[in-house]
Amino acid sequence: MKNHHRIKLLTSALLLALSAPLLAQDLLITNGRVLDGKGGVIDKGSVLIRAGKIESVTAGTQTANGVKVIDAGGKTIMPGLVEGHRHVIQGNPGTWLAERAPKQMQEFLDAGFTTVLSAIDAAPIIEARDRIARGDMQGPRLLTGTFIPVAGAITDGPPPEPGDPARTDPARIGGGNKAAPAIPREVIIAAVAAAKKAGYDYLKCVVNTTPGGPEIATLKLIVEEGKKVGMPTIVHAVSVKDSAAAIDAGPAMLVHTPHIGRLDEDQAALKKIVGAGIPMTSTLAVFVPHFDANNKPLFRDAQPFPFNTLSSAGQGPVNARLLWEAGITYGFGTDTTWAPKESLADELRALRLVFSPTDIVKIITINAAIATQHGKEFGSLEAGKAGDVVIIDGNPLQDSSALLHVVTTIKGGKVVFNK
Repeated sequence: MKNHHRIKLLTSALLLALSAPLLAQDLLITNGRVLDGKGGVIDKGSVLIRAGKIESVTAGTQTANGVKVIDAGGKTIMPGLVEGHRHVIQGNPGTWLAERAPKQMQEFLDAGFTTVLSAIDAAPIIEARDRIARGDMQGPRLLTGTFIPVAGAITDGPPPEPGDPARTDPARIGGGNKAAPAIPREVIIAAVAAAKKAGYDYLKCVVNTTPGGPEIATLKLIVEEGKKVGMPTIVHAVSVKDSAAAIDAGPAMLVHTPHIGRLDEDQAALKKIVGAGIPMTSTLAVFVPHFDANNKPLFRDAQPFPFNTLSSAGQGPVNARLLWEAGITYGFGTDTTWAPKESLADELRALRLVFSPTDIVKIITINAAIATQHGKEFGSLEAGKAGDVVIIDGNPLQDSSALLHVVTTIKGGKVVFNK
């Protein structure tokens, strides 16, 4: 009987240990090629993490007492990847949280993402964020956004077509020829307050300007109200015209590369967008076909790819490079719903059209962190920053596809994936 009770106690202790969150460890990651995310390279170096923060990044094989040592075996040591624009929840939000969230959150870690900005998602994303922060669920650092409209709908036109709204974006016809109705000031103020009370981190607005419409004035109000409660405003603007207009409201981030209109033909817009000092995320792969296991080209909604939108797959990268050359802070974002590793592969395919492997390392680490307004906290391997590290089998400075070969992910000093 005593042995029976002892077995039950040991079993309970083991189950408790397995279910408890991983604690931040003191780690020394050594014997690897260190890319700091800001352009610095140490051919053979080490990263020391204590209490979840980076303590030092040094050349050579470092030693330290009382720490767990991870030998990178000559592989690449670099900052955790940052996804700056994603839509996470699919299907019923409650069902997602109960059944799919743990697996999907782990998939982000397996792909090397230690931070994910969920630009617009239902309220269960907040609970997922909080569970991860408490250690009740393993996943990337989640940043959450919710939608605030800048104008009412124009109701006398044709009804929206079913499926992904990017198939028939109003920006492709220039916003029409009629001003959209304004939303009362008090309604906007109440919406921002409600978003804050719900616990979201960001306000997300979609800007399709109409002739004489209220969009930019309303966006300014949202930005102002958001600043009062510590909520940055991020803006969807997909045409050159709308991107330049949105700049006047002073948002925190543009979440798309403009892919309708040519910046090489509008130097004033190029200068205005870059001169504002507002970062932008890429999202170039939305208009690049995603191929399934049967080699079928699909759009973001998993339906057949609309090839009448293919011009954006070319114009987006061209505009991206022009913005980059002019000095914009350009970060990584996919705006997709595919599995994290698949979305990463698609976005890399689009980025490689106009960016070097060296550029892409910066885009997917420090620049994406800056775009999310958290560049001082993570995104590079520097003393005092979060201990977010990935070990890559390959050299991303020679071939960006190496980013698809993550062997270890460390978030805040915790090993959260180890192939």
